[in-house]
Amino acid sequence: MSRMRDTLEAAVLRVTPHAVVIGQNADRLCNTSCIALPGRRAETLVIKFDLAGVSISAGSACSSGKVGESHVLSAMGLSRDLAASAIRVSIGPTTTENDIAAFVAVWTRLTADAALAA
Repeated sequence: MSRMRDTLEAAVLRVTPHAVVIGQNADRLCNTSCIALPGRRAETLVIKFDLAGVSISAGSACSSGKVGESHVLSAMGLSRDLAASAIRVSIGPTTTENDIAAFVAVWTRLTADAALAA
């Protein structure tokens, strides 16, 4: 799972070098990636990914289902704006390389869409 997570994160950073992978250089779970995209609203990304058939979440798992930035991400030192732009991508035992490619394809299309800007 960590290999797929790392593949996903590397592709995201190639497409959007200004994206921030939260905890990238820290010990962390192998199945979860938290990515912030400055200038974009996480809620908008979640909706757009859902419409494209890809399920993601906003913020941290501790804030799942809440609107607004995660108190956990704020406590980690992220600015309010950066925390409000963070999405969470989970990888499970049934996740395939095709699933990762589908996420990256949607990410590439959506992040190029100026209408998503906050």
